[in-house]
Amino acid sequence: MCDQRGDEASDHGGGCLCGRVRYRTRGPLRPVIACHCEQCRRTSGHYVAATRVSRADFRLERDDGLHWYESSPGIQRGFCAICGSSLFWQPHDPDSIGIMAGSFDGPTGVRIASHIHTATAGDYYRIDPDLPQSPGGIPSATEEHS
Repeated sequence: MCDQRGDEASDHGGGCLCGRVRYRTRGPLRPVIACHCEQCRRTSGHYVAATRVSRADFRLERDDGLHWYESSPGIQRGFCAICGSSLFWQPHDPDSIGIMAGSFDGPTGVRIASHIHTATAGDYYRIDPDLPQSPGGIPSATEEHS
């Protein structure tokens, strides 16, 4: 049975659609959190499903397309300026980085563990009622947003 964390012994590669941004992670990935806030929906075209990894376990292998956008004070979103792929979410000077789960090359072993900002979810989809939901951010841990 999967405990929702990625395989601690594995590393995972990923990147954008055009290949101008490539990254590699090692070690455990946090279970995926689905964020339904307006900013995440607008930057992704849907809701954002993101995992998180320690910055020490994250390495950019190629970044010629990487661009950072400050979406709100202290919060940056990383995307490819060439193909538009949404890739990263981070507060300034973080110890970890949020990574869009769909940007990994292959299986990661993680699953969606919860949904946040459900009060602002789109009206065109249903949220799995069997998973924890929060109408706002993560209770007592909003810095873990995406």
